[in-house]
Amino acid sequence: MELTTATAALGALAHETRLQVFRLLVRAGREGLPVGRIAEELGVAADGRLSFHLKELVAAGLAVSRQEGRFVYYATQYEAMNALLQFLTEDCCGGVPCDAEAAACAPAAKTKTASRRKSA
Repeated sequence: MELTTATAALGALAHETRLQVFRLLVRAGREGLPVGRIAEELGVAADGRLSFHLKELVAAGLAVSRQEGRFVYYATQYEAMNALLQFLTEDCCGGVPCDAEAAACAPAAKTKTASRRKSA
């Protein structure tokens, strides 16, 4: 993923409503949800504002839309989401692959010396 693409995706997620919508769509799975259901689940009006936020997620490549009859469904673009996560973590641990069992990416334990410096 290029820096400009990552910046666009992160920018789209840097709004409370869009982040809530995105998380809801992630939970909904590949089938997605119709706009009315998204509005209902989030307790917001299914007006132009919600459509604006949904279009921003689509423009950033994080969601896709499809028309089914008179309903418009939105769904997560999982490939883009995973690419963003990979981009954000590709240099984790200095480039050493993370091992969940060994907790290779876990932050180093704080030493007493480091703790004392903060309190001084």
